[in-house]
Amino acid sequence: QVQLVESGGGLVQPGGSLRLSCRASRNTEINYAIGWFRQAPGKEREGVSCISSSGVVTQYIDSVTGRFTVSRDNGKKVVYLQMNNLKPEDTAVYYCAPHAGPCRSDRLAAIPGSWGQGTQVTVSS
Repeated sequence: QVQLVESGGGLVQPGGSLRLSCRASRNTEINYAIGWFRQAPGKEREGVSCISSSGVVTQYIDSVTGRFTVSRDNGKKVVYLQMNNLKPEDTAVYYCAPHAGPCRSDRLAAIPGSWGQGTQVTVSS
């Protein structure tokens, strides 16, 4: 099973920006729908965004719409999550994973067993 590796997290002040990257851990293709998810301390993991295999369809949950942008470069085998105007409530471990089913904001779901290590995003002054 393909394991995806997240990177790009860090500590940023409110209003700041980060760009997360998601890459396949081995020399494999990444040409399938990808979801971004996050898990804040003491909370369940939630879907944040998804992007279709071609990149034509992108979806977001309401709380990040207008601030986050998902994109992909299939030639470089990478999916990005650009996060702008970050808020303290965005603090979480962020994960990318193969998306189960069509990319839809009301059905953000990862293929079971596909979680990687995640990357920590901390928004704090």
